[in-house]
Amino acid sequence: MSRIGKSPIQLKPPATLVKEGDRVTVTGPKGSLVFTVPSGISLEVKDQTVLITCVSDNAKSNALHGLVRAHINNMVHGVVDGWTRTLVLSGVGYRAVLSGSNLVLSVGFSHQVTIVPPAGIQFTVVEGKITVAGMDKELVGQTASNIRKIKPPEPYKGKGIMYEGEHIRKKAGKSAKGVGGAPGAAK
Repeated sequence: MSRIGKSPIQLKPPATLVKEGDRVTVTGPKGSLVFTVPSGISLEVKDQTVLITCVSDNAKSNALHGLVRAHINNMVHGVVDGWTRTLVLSGVGYRAVLSGSNLVLSVGFSHQVTIVPPAGIQFTVVEGKITVAGMDKELVGQTASNIRKIKPPEPYKGKGIMYEGEHIRKKAGKSAKGVGGAPGAAK
């Protein structure tokens, strides 16, 4: 049994959870999300509290117990408060602007890169910081990861697109005046 799976989920007051067979729909002020509960896991709602239990005691059900609980909890949080992920542009001349709802990046390529947001995702840009916002945590994280993949931070100068708070371990690089000099160099 999963320790995470055993803990109950408290529904925040504007959020509602409806179970129809193996489909769960969570609705709140930001919209609604749907999740299909895998077989072997049961879900019951008792006055603003959701309990998730394992029906069968096999390895697959035990492995999915905590996952299902975490996913439904993220859905409840997402429809009420939403999720955000912030990216930082680091580099001379690196810029991000919004063109309508699309994000346009100038990150050292010969061309600009345009990113069209998936349904349910909004971009905001403020002083070199890109904020990806939405109600689906998985979609917000994947969209932020796709933006970071365009120009990941390089280890020598740290230039690129990185998550806010991410630390890049920098390498030393080549040194012209090494110990002993280059082989075959005149002294």
